[in-house]
Amino acid sequence: MERDTTLIILAGGKSSRMGLPKGLLKHKDSFWILSQVEGFIGETIYIGLGYDHQRYFDAIPWLQQAVEKPQLHQQKKVRVVINKTPQFGLFSTLQTILIDHQMQRADKTVLITPIDVPLPNTKNQKKIIEKDNLLVIPKYKGKNGHPVKLAPEFWCSLLNIDVKDPEARLDVQIKKRNASEISYVEINDASILKNLNSPKDWQNYLNS
Repeated sequence: MERDTTLIILAGGKSSRMGLPKGLLKHKDSFWILSQVEGFIGETIYIGLGYDHQRYFDAIPWLQQAVEKPQLHQQKKVRVVINKTPQFGLFSTLQTILIDHQMQRADKTVLITPIDVPLPNTKNQKKIIEKDNLLVIPKYKGKNGHPVKLAPEFWCSLLNIDVKDPEARLDVQIKKRNASEISYVEINDASILKNLNSPKDWQNYLNS
């Protein structure tokens, strides 16, 4: 099922509290965004950039090539989409990617994660991907986290929402669905709850 699931990494924000783009934080002799890419168990990945996209291209030149066509990185097919209106927040970056993704493969489920939330390990990713429902949300000790799995029927419904609408938020759209359409998967990885917003958050994560 991993081959039928696309990972979407949302990395279009300002990262003002961190002081530099979060995806360019140094991690294991590389960059954090590449660690996220390499940690995914599937084959297809979309990266949504917005603010500071040129800094990503300067640091990792092949990302710029991935705007024109998908690039292979350690056997992962990576496509980059630039959100031209990042001031409208994460949802606008997500919608920009989904519109492109619809043109490529409208039948695939997607996993959504912000750049500042670490992906869980292989075992827990499989638990999320293999659960079948319109929406699948991982939980750790009763708290919801990321990545969130969206079936095509759900993510296609997000395409025509005006990004200026106050309800243009993924969490708001999820709350509108019937409880029967949402499955929760309990996993044993606290990283799904993390929000790596500041240098202190990042250092605490590295230390853990």
